Amino acid sequence: MAKDKQPTMPPCDAWASSDPLGEVLHTLTMSGVVYTRSHLSAPWGIDLPAIPDCLLFHVVTNGQCVLELKGQAPVTLLPGEFALVPHGQGHRIVHEAGAAAEPYFDLPIEHLSPRYEMLHYGGGGQATTLICGAVCIEHPAARDLIELLPDMIHIQTWSSSHADWMHSSLRLMAAEALSKQPGGETIVTRLADILVIQAIRTWLSENPSSKPGWIGALKDERIGPTLVEIHRKPMEQWTVATLAQKALMSRSAYSARFTQLVGMSPMQYTTRWRMQLAGNWLRAENITLAECANRLSYESEAAFSRAFKRVVGQAPGTWRKTQAAQ
Repeated sequence: MAKDKQPTMPPCDAWASSDPLGEVLHTLTMSGVVYTRSHLSAPWGIDLPAIPDCLLFHVVTNGQCVLELKGQAPVTLLPGEFALVPHGQGHRIVHEAGAAAEPYFDLPIEHLSPRYEMLHYGGGGQATTLICGAVCIEHPAARDLIELLPDMIHIQTWSSSHADWMHSSLRLMAAEALSKQPGGETIVTRLADILVIQAIRTWLSENPSSKPGWIGALKDERIGPTLVEIHRKPMEQWTVATLAQKALMSRSAYSARFTQLVGMSPMQYTTRWRMQLAGNWLRAENITLAECANRLSYESEAAFSRAFKRVVGQAPGTWRKTQAAQ
């Protein structure tokens, strides 16, 4: 059998994106931010409940604390350090390891606005100030990215330029959260986006071996751009042949390389991506199944429904009712 010939790669601007991972990070638009500023004095301890489908973050602006997450070694947070709990697990924030902790919702929380809370709590000893947030994400690519992250990301040191804008961002978040100006909640949400995205980007850059599945595949000069094409154009009638042509590879070589890097075949990934988008539309929009099928270029509503049930495990109508009930 003749060996697959691998043509020279085209110029960068011929591809879907010169920064495929950056394009995925762009989907990390968050919603439902709840922002809390805590003024704490030792001894103190806060037991935070699990918040499914949310990312939880903590930044220390004064003093220090210890974050305890089941299955992880306790982490001490110092001023300027950032901790992200990407999967919304319950955890404890305490003044010292092993300290007693009260359930968060039993504490004297002051609700200053629907998005902003203030907490003054503790025994009068050493002071600590925390800025915390809970944010949700919607885009399927973003949810896929979050699934690949570890249980906790701890950013101990930012570059000097990052530290400057991070502290400025935190000050602006505090000011906007307290003000009643129009658009204040939008600004707080966008600043939370930036902080979380920067933490994820820092973790990805510092842990090059920790990019399994399609995240690592995005960095591949041949597979990465075709993944972006699938993400951008889910309505296209993609085949292994058309994707391989874009990658300037033979069908067999492209399919083998894609499967090795991503963990599933090109067509399995394409269908999965389409159904993730469909689920997002069905949950967030008042869209009919026929319109959903049309957006994804299925020949009929029945064909779309079969594909959705095969991937998700439920018919789309049933799935939407279940999501609405939850």
